Amino acid sequence: MADKTLDTLFHETLKDIYYAERKILKALPKMARAAQSPEVKKAFEQHRDETEGQIERLQQVFELIGKRPQGKTCAAIEGILEEGEEIMDEFKGQPALDAGLAAAAQAVEHYEISRYGTLKRWAQVLGHKDAVTLLDATLQEESKTDALLSKLADQVANSKALKAA
Repeated sequence: MADKTLDTLFHETLKDIYYAERKILKALPKMARAAQSPEVKKAFEQHRDETEGQIERLQQVFELIGKRPQGKTCAAIEGILEEGEEIMDEFKGQPALDAGLAAAAQAVEHYEISRYGTLKRWAQVLGHKDAVTLLDATLQEESKTDALLSKLADQVANSKALKAA
């Protein structure tokens, strides 16, 4: 059996986030439909468009390292998305729905930020300069989305959920 190196770990983690992004892409339209406020709905729709670009960048990273784009089941994202489904079911039509959706989306963002930060660092160590640029672009987008979700939670969703109490 061949040694498992940082290169192996990089490739396996790349497959993990590729799977995750594709699952997220499928979940975002449902979250947008569930959202009550136009601002939260718009944020999910915007992130869906960004996610498509992120998947394309991941495909480019696979190409750069000479591998076929392929996902590997990611239990972490499955669990995070399942929690989002529970929020949509349990809070449907309720004042706290958008606050819950924003929190669920931030859990997704934090997972992605963690993965992209790690992948970017490993790409630097492995000398994959072009991959570093692609991964950093996605990392920046994920960070901006996280900040937007915090802003929406503070300005729209949390106050609506609180006033209903």
